Amino acid sequence: MVGSLALSFLILIGLLIISSLSDIRINIWFYIIFPSLIGLASFVLFSFLIERFINQKIKGIYKTISFSKSPNSTPVKLNEDLLGTFTKDTKEWAELKRQEIEELEKQAVFRREFLGNLAHELKTPIFSIQGYILTLLEGGLEDDSVNRIFLNKALTGVERITSVLDDLDDISRFEFDRFKLKEVRFDIVGLTKEVFDTLESKAKKKKIKLTFDRTYDPIFVNADKGKIGQVLINLILNSIAYGNDEGSTIVRLTKQERKKIFIEIIDDGLGIEKEHFSRLFERFYRVEKSRARNLAGSGLGLSIVKHIIEAHNQEIKVQSTVGEGSIFSFTLDLA
Repeated sequence: MVGSLALSFLILIGLLIISSLSDIRINIWFYIIFPSLIGLASFVLFSFLIERFINQKIKGIYKTISFSKSPNSTPVKLNEDLLGTFTKDTKEWAELKRQEIEELEKQAVFRREFLGNLAHELKTPIFSIQGYILTLLEGGLEDDSVNRIFLNKALTGVERITSVLDDLDDISRFEFDRFKLKEVRFDIVGLTKEVFDTLESKAKKKKIKLTFDRTYDPIFVNADKGKIGQVLINLILNSIAYGNDEGSTIVRLTKQERKKIFIEIIDDGLGIEKEHFSRLFERFYRVEKSRARNLAGSGLGLSIVKHIIEAHNQEIKVQSTVGEGSIFSFTLDLA
């Protein structure tokens, strides 16, 4: 617009100069109409060329930042806030890429930690098995006082490796949805009692009492009984492993609105600092790494628990106070 007005003004000045330097007499309307027509024509021409040029440039930039991949994208109009729109879209693109980079960096750190932890989990029993086998090959096999003992120890190492691999297989199936829940109606109180019976021998080694907070009548839920049994085993095993000697693990069941049952596994163990809560359900994550390495288990129990509960469209939570104990809780649908 400014360029067209400037051109019209220059033409008007030129006409006035020509008129003053020659004897040609020009009608006053010509001074008005001719510059106006030239200005209007130049405005239309400039608008078309500039709009076309800007559209080509902006389309190219939009394709580069993945905002406009279609060749038939809407043309940019000159009367729009072009720079404002472009700046807004560019900021959104930059923020998206920043988030993607941060996520990739987190995944890279997680992969390094995962591979390091997996190597440690497998290396320890493998080295033990190797030592037992070498001892047997070097003469221990003929010594009846040690051959069976060493073979049993090697078998224990193999079972530990098998446990880690089985849990890794479960994690893989959970993460890629390669499993289906077999939901049935069952008594959660009865299932918890079965888990108590299964883990009673482990609890007795630390003189930990497994009990309910009170007596319950049967409470029926709709869920995958086998998977929920796995959840209870992992959580109660965890409470035994990190519980205090001569302590207790208590299961509390509370009916809630919307036909749900709230299940809590409560221990009076060491407790967990809040800084660990966000990573507690990661694969192989250990709160006390130096101490936890000597505990039984693959380090995948809580991760498996989280996947199973989320597969039921429920949520698992943790509350803990250092020195007082922890509470792991989740909900299930009542039958």
